[in-house]
Amino acid sequence: MLEIGNLNAGYGDMPVLKEISISIGAGQIISVVGSNGAGKTTLLKAISGIIRSKGAIAFNHEVISNLQPHAIVRRGIVHVPEGRKIFPEMSVDENLMMGAFLHQKDYRRNLEKVFALFPKLAERRKQLGGTMSGGEQQMLAIGRGLMGNPKLLLLDEPSLGLSPLFTDVVFGAISEIRNSGVTVLLVEQNVYQSLRISTRGYVMETGRIVLSGTGVELLDNPAVKTAFLGM
Repeated sequence: MLEIGNLNAGYGDMPVLKEISISIGAGQIISVVGSNGAGKTTLLKAISGIIRSKGAIAFNHEVISNLQPHAIVRRGIVHVPEGRKIFPEMSVDENLMMGAFLHQKDYRRNLEKVFALFPKLAERRKQLGGTMSGGEQQMLAIGRGLMGNPKLLLLDEPSLGLSPLFTDVVFGAISEIRNSGVTVLLVEQNVYQSLRISTRGYVMETGRIVLSGTGVELLDNPAVKTAFLGM
C-alpha cells in the first residue's frame, strides 16, 4: 500500500530524515518508535505532504511525494497530528463534520461508525471540544480523522499525556480501526503498547531506521528492552 524509499527530509537547512525506507501492506498496523527527536513526527509530515522531501513515497503504486497535502488526503491518507489539534470552540458534532468535508455523502455512515467506536462522543455531541478531557479530545481527533474515509490513517502520539485508562481505550480503538479495514501507521513513545498490537515495527534513532521486525520480535529484542522498556 505505501512504499517509502531513501527518504530524506528536514526543516530548512536542518536535515532530520536520512535515507528512510519503510513498507506498509494493506490491513496492517505499523509502528514507528523511538525517543524524542528521532524524526518520527517528521516522517508523518513528509508522508502527508506537510513538509517537502526527497526520495520516493508511493501510495497504491502512485508517486505522491510531489503532491500537496489536500491532494494526498483525497487519495485516502489522513493524518491525526500530535497534540490532537481539535477545534476547541466547536462542538463534537462540528469537529466531526469538519473531518467529513470531502465525503459528505458518507457522513451519516461514518458518524455511526465513530459513535460505535467511541460511545462517549455520542453522549457529548453538543459539548465544545475545548471543554473535554485530554482523553476525550484524543477520541475526537481520531474520530475526526475517520470521518475522512481513510485508507491509511497516520496517528502521531495518540496516547501522549493520557491516563492509563484512556491509553487502553485508544489502543483498543486502534485495533478495531485496523479490523474495520483501515491500515494504520502509528508513531508512539509507548513502545510496549504500540508494538504489542503491531504487525511490524521500525525503531528510529537520529533520523534513521536502526531496527525492524514484527512487533513480537522487537519486543523480544534486547536493545529495545534496554532502551525503551527499562529491562
